[in-house]
Amino acid sequence: MYAVVIAVSVAAIAALVRLGESWFAVEGVASVPIARTTRAAAGHASLVVLITQLLVVVLATQAVGSLATLFRQPFVIGEIAAGLLLGPSLLGHIWPHGYQQIFPSESLETLRLLSQVGVILFMFTVGLDLDPKHLRHQAPTAIAVSHFSIVVPYLLGVIAALALYMRYAPIGIPFHAFALFMGTALSITAFPVLARVLEERGLARTPLGATAIACAAVDDVTAWSLLAMVVTLVTAGGVGGTLAVMAGALVLFVVLMLWGVRPLMTRLLLRGDASIALTRGRIAAVLLMLLGSALVTELIGIHALFGSFLAGVIVPQSEVLRRQLRERLETLSSVFLLPLFFAFTGLRTQIGLLNDLMSWMVCIGIIVAAIAGKLVGSMLAARWTGATWRDAFTLGALMNTRGLMELVALNVGYDLGILSPQIFTMLVVMALVTTVMTGPLLDSVRRTNE
Repeated sequence: MYAVVIAVSVAAIAALVRLGESWFAVEGVASVPIARTTRAAAGHASLVVLITQLLVVVLATQAVGSLATLFRQPFVIGEIAAGLLLGPSLLGHIWPHGYQQIFPSESLETLRLLSQVGVILFMFTVGLDLDPKHLRHQAPTAIAVSHFSIVVPYLLGVIAALALYMRYAPIGIPFHAFALFMGTALSITAFPVLARVLEERGLARTPLGATAIACAAVDDVTAWSLLAMVVTLVTAGGVGGTLAVMAGALVLFVVLMLWGVRPLMTRLLLRGDASIALTRGRIAAVLLMLLGSALVTELIGIHALFGSFLAGVIVPQSEVLRRQLRERLETLSSVFLLPLFFAFTGLRTQIGLLNDLMSWMVCIGIIVAAIAGKLVGSMLAARWTGATWRDAFTLGALMNTRGLMELVALNVGYDLGILSPQIFTMLVVMALVTTVMTGPLLDSVRRTNE
């Protein structure tokens, strides 16, 4: 019976198709499929390229990230290194034809947009990780150390801008934009990487770990506020009226989020129960809030990243809720979308641009200034607040971690045209070196103590 039904159905379908063709003959039908076939072929080729890129990027970041953990480095270090290896610095140099096949120039805009979605989700999880209790319990030390560790490298960054502006700043970028961004770039601490380093080394629940988390949290808020100010200045073109309008719109939006959206989200998500589980509807509400916040700051002219970060901050203070959101969103972001950001950053980073002794000397100078400002500045501030030299040095080494947060900021500067390809490459190298240093420095402190 099964075979008979199938055979009769197939025969009936074939007969009906033939009948339809005889009834509905179309003149000039041959010209239509050609255009459609061309469009379909172009779409097919683009999809093949995109899927190939996803396969290569996820495979490379997972492999190199796992390799980094064998050397007691954070997984993100391997992901950053994988992004650089996939770019023109290595893959494009040793296999130009394959590089062009995998990352053709016409496909980079799609890759960039997907990577931005990953960073938006990442910045939301960074906002989720900020715990106001850390700031309240460690406020005096956290504010003193974090702000000292911002002011000193910021000053060194502006001094470096004086020496680098004429040679490395893009044409048409005013000095104040270049100088303020250089200061911001040297001042950033990677809060998520620092938290992971503390967890891996069993320091997260020690007094020193709590202080480091608090310092990094204050540092994050301050540094991203400074970056928002720089972006506002550049986007407004330095025009007083436009700048005032943008700044006013941003302040109004922050006030609305803190005292309007946050109570609404608390009632919607918790409903009096801090341990309530996430449902599909609640996840949709959080995503709508996240995307709406990112859209508003993008329309204001700041950047979508600031809106997503603020959206994470205002999520109700329920550990269960925040943990569930982090688990749901961080996996997709960190395993699938963020690797695209590392790859896109790698495509922009051209180590070959540092092709003379002067360029490498400048790069080393930037690294030294970053370490002196962040590590030494934090260490002296911690010592001034009463920490021992050992704890002060440990705190300075942790605050010197830059990682992914630095790359996010550098890509913002590159997109705005503040950074030239050369200075962008130097700052990416600086971010990688200062983050790699963290593990060995902490190990040296432990061996000294033993």
